[in-house]
Order: sequence, then structure tokens, then C-alpha cells
Amino acid sequence: MTNQFKQYGLKPFLISALDRMNITTPTPIQEKVIPAAKRGESVIGQSQTGSGKTHAFLLPLLNAIDVTNPNVQLVIAAPSRELATQIYTVASALAEDMPAMRINNYVGGTDKNRQVEKLTNQQPHVAIGTPGRLLDLIKAQALAAHTATAFVVDEADMTLDMGFLPIVDQIASLFPADLQMLVFSATIPPKLQPFLKKYMAHPTEIVIKPKHVIADSVDNWLMSVKGQDKNALIYKLLTRGNPFLALVFADTKESVDAIHRYLASQGLKVAKIHGGIAPRERKRVMKEVADLKYQYVVATDLAARGIDIDGVSLVINAELPNDNEFFIHRVGRTGRKGLPGTAITLYLPGQEAKIAELEHLGIHFAPKQLKNGELVDGYDRNRRQARKPKTEEMSLTIRGLAKKEAKKKKPGYKKKIQAAIADERRRNNKIKKREELRSARKAKKSK
Repeated sequence: MTNQFKQYGLKPFLISALDRMNITTPTPIQEKVIPAAKRGESVIGQSQTGSGKTHAFLLPLLNAIDVTNPNVQLVIAAPSRELATQIYTVASALAEDMPAMRINNYVGGTDKNRQVEKLTNQQPHVAIGTPGRLLDLIKAQALAAHTATAFVVDEADMTLDMGFLPIVDQIASLFPADLQMLVFSATIPPKLQPFLKKYMAHPTEIVIKPKHVIADSVDNWLMSVKGQDKNALIYKLLTRGNPFLALVFADTKESVDAIHRYLASQGLKVAKIHGGIAPRERKRVMKEVADLKYQYVVATDLAARGIDIDGVSLVINAELPNDNEFFIHRVGRTGRKGLPGTAITLYLPGQEAKIAELEHLGIHFAPKQLKNGELVDGYDRNRRQARKPKTEEMSLTIRGLAKKEAKKKKPGYKKKIQAAIADERRRNNKIKKREELRSARKAKKSK
């Protein structure tokens, strides 16, 4: 099969790398971004996680690198060590046949002094890293980033959420006015707009709306935890089958620690990833997860965008995230590239409104429950609200009339009761309409 990326005029080393990766057909975001970036346009790219954003910007920008020029030509900022390392890994694989291209990764938790020493001898063509470490190296006059002609801000919404946007702003201010800037994000929050307007005069905006919020290949199930031990339930869900790789997401590092402790006590070999773990240890665990040394992983949302493994077959939301976007990122870890996956969301009594919010986004759940070790169809949590009353509730007045007439048992007494019910219904409807009109007038006056 002919590699369709050839149509973009990419250099042979990139096409060879794509062939090795078995990537031959561009995704929708790649179809739009690659030509625009090759023309030197600044781009705001918005698409869901797992849509191929990393290759969309790396391919055209690596294609433009001049290896005979010793200066920094491309800077890429990512909000977490895991994401920066992920981009670095992909970039290194794409440049495998171009050993003269120097690509370096600069993240927190690594030896800064050693990095400074190496930079005094030689600058990279491509500098990838977390905002804090990139700025530290620039301020130390070690990384000469000001020569770069292109700057990428990946996962901009996460950068904003984690409080790194002011640091990215400082980095961006160091570049020349004719800088090509590419900003990628799953969402573009309003608070991000001032930054975009400050550095991007006439960007090409590319929005790829997902056909489905959650991939068709994912079974998206919902389970109530009412009256159950949640940790025990998670253990049963993880061990009822044989998942290739299962991710369990929780909101806090304390929750991750508690779930991890329980699963380990049940004999499972399980990894945990959260911000409270030392960077070097976290990097080691992430590598072992990527090498498939673990079948089960418990993590916070920090890892939702940092684990990029196609074989994740099961995702369990042990807790509902505060930010609905994180739910999409979590579930987006499974069912990738058309592979089947299962996502199970656990919820507690009182969290129905949160589930309703997710449904409003277009996320559809199938209710399930665990019976005798088997997952079976559960009950719709809204079934009581949807159930129609068998008979109309009678007022105390009508009840009294019914009893009185029933005692008399005169001919036509049932018709008399029905007529009284109809009269009461008409009166109640008139009262209701008057109240609605009054409310509408009050609302109009208050505007």
C-alpha cells in the first residue's frame, strides 16, 4: 500500500520512519495541519485526544530542520514530563534515519547542571521539554532558544489548568516577531484566548470535531457503587477477565495510594502513577508500563495524557473527575485505532447530576451491575422519574367525596366523582397558568 504521506512532499527519512511505524494514512487533523505548517502558517489545532496531533506538527516541522545549521530551530513545550518524553520518543523515531538531527528532551527531575554543561558545547536543533525546565535553561543562558523559527505549545488547555501558561508566555516573548507558532489542545478555554491573541496575529484555525465523544469501539458502562466496597468491586472488575492493560483512574494521589494498596494486598502486580512520586521513579514506572511489565495501573489524571499505549483494553473510573474533559481523556486511553475497549465508570449516590452533565456532552452510558461474577444489564438510574403514575393523585376533597358517595351507592355516583375530578383538574390548570404568567412578568421586569 502506498504511503499517503508522500503527497505532502515530506523528506524520505520521514516517509521511511512512517513505514516502519506502519503509519500510511493521515488522520483528519494531520490532513489539515501538515500542509498549513509546511507553508509556514501559525496554527491553532483543536481535536480530541488520540487523533494524531503529535505527528501532525512533528512531521512538517522536522521536515523543515536544516541539519547544517547548528542553532536551535524548533522548541516544543508540553505541560508534563510524561507528555514531553512521549513527544521526544516520537520525534526521535521519526528522525532515526537522520542521525545528524539533534533532538533533546529537557524536563524537571533530571540533572540540570549536566544539561547546562552539554549545551555550552552544542545546541540541539529541536528542544522539547516542560515549560519550567526550558525557561530555567534559557535564563541560565545555556539554551539559545531565541534562534528558533517555530514554537509548539502542546496540550494548551492542560498547560493552563496546571498554571504553566505564564511560564510559556515568558518563553514565547523571547522569540522573533515572525515566529511560526503552533498551539494544540483538546479544548480552547476562554482564559487561553488572550495568550493566543498576543502571539498569533492571523493563525489558521483547525477544528476537528469528533463524530462521537467516545470512540465507537468502546463499550461505555456505568455502575452504581451503592452499598458496595468500592475497592473490592474494582478488584472484581479487573480480574473477571484478562485485560491486556487496565488503567484505573482516581482524582487524588491519596485515592490512588489507597486503591493501589488494596489491589496489591489481593496479590495483583499493579503500578501507580501520580504527582507525589519522585520524577525519576515515575519515569521508571512509565517505561515499565510501556514495556508491558504491568497489567494493571492506578493513576491520577496526570497520566491520562501521558500514557500512549494502543493496547489499553480496560479503563475504570474509580472516581468521577471534577473536570468533564478529563473524563474524555481517561476513556480516550482505550478503543484507539479501532481496537475494542471497555470503560467502566463507578458512581456514588448523589452523583447523578454529574452523570447527567456527561450525558449532556453526548456521552452515552449502558447501565451494568455485577451479579455472581458476571456483568449484566443494570437499571436505568432515572427509571423512577420516567415511570408514569398508574392513577392520578386525588386531593383530600375528592377522596372525601368519593367515600361519601360510595356509602350512598346511588346510581351514577361514579360519574359524579369523575366529574368532580375533572372540575378540580381544570381549576388546578388555571391556577398553574396564572402562576406561570406571574413568574414570566417578574422575570421580564428583572431584566
